Amino acid sequence: MNRLERISSILVQLQSRSVITAQQIADRFDISLRTVYRDIRTLEEAGIPIIGNVGVGYSLVDGYKLPPLMFTREEAIAFLTAEKFIEKMSDLQNVQSYKSGMNKIKAVLRYVEKDYLSDIENNIGILGKSDTGRELPTAITQCILKSISEQKVMHISYSTNQKESQRDIEPIGCFYSQINWYLIAFCKMRNDYRSFRIDKISSFSLKDEAFSQQHLSLPQYIEKYRLQEHIYEVIIRVKSTDLIVINDYKYYHGWLKEEVNDEYTDIHFRIFNIEHFARWYMSFADIADIIQPDILKDKVKDQINSLIHKYKLGSIE
Repeated sequence: MNRLERISSILVQLQSRSVITAQQIADRFDISLRTVYRDIRTLEEAGIPIIGNVGVGYSLVDGYKLPPLMFTREEAIAFLTAEKFIEKMSDLQNVQSYKSGMNKIKAVLRYVEKDYLSDIENNIGILGKSDTGRELPTAITQCILKSISEQKVMHISYSTNQKESQRDIEPIGCFYSQINWYLIAFCKMRNDYRSFRIDKISSFSLKDEAFSQQHLSLPQYIEKYRLQEHIYEVIIRVKSTDLIVINDYKYYHGWLKEEVNDEYTDIHFRIFNIEHFARWYMSFADIADIIQPDILKDKVKDQINSLIHKYKLGSIE
């Protein structure tokens, strides 16, 4: 720990305790008493009102507090996004530790940042997991959240199938799923809710036009979507030595987790398009078994029989 970090930590110690002795500081940071006295003097010269009583210890003047932390909006969003990832992608102990740290940070934020974090918390979500995630771009995120906060229409240029279209949208939030960030918004051109991959939005701006209606929150939309669309839980079993064949492609197909069972590894996926997954599975079907669901086995059989019929071979049961 360098001197600046140590002095900052001593200040935190002074804030967290009514009285602390020089010996306690020395023991805490493994430094000499002489160094403690020098560090305390440095804090006093910086304007920190420290009271030193011989035989008692050091304390801060009653009522003194550090000014609120001056985080920018971008930093506030970074904190919130990181918290969402930690909740989904880490173990329980790490989640609890991070939340505890976040609560301490929030406790000393300026009110404007506290209110902002509170307002946007439900507008950022994480669905599924991936080890190869992409960052949430700051500039467009600011525009999206400002659009939601001020209820102002957002204009975007969106690329699909090598074609670019101009859309006026009313955002309700953005979420991360597998390897991409998505924006959920009411599309005025389609007169319905649509999801937009954020990396396919080439330009964006905020218009001076109010939302046309009150929209669902992001959690409400996601729940509605899940009820409307069937989600499949898939388990594929592969010899651990053959995992390299699948490699990072699994992250593009709804990968959730892996469980090692002796010489085999069970790979878990959450998918929406069973047909698309079946086609991908056939590329390594010779080294992998479908544990569940049965509908995936049926889809693979159908695709194999289609190929057999195409090339005038026998069929399989």
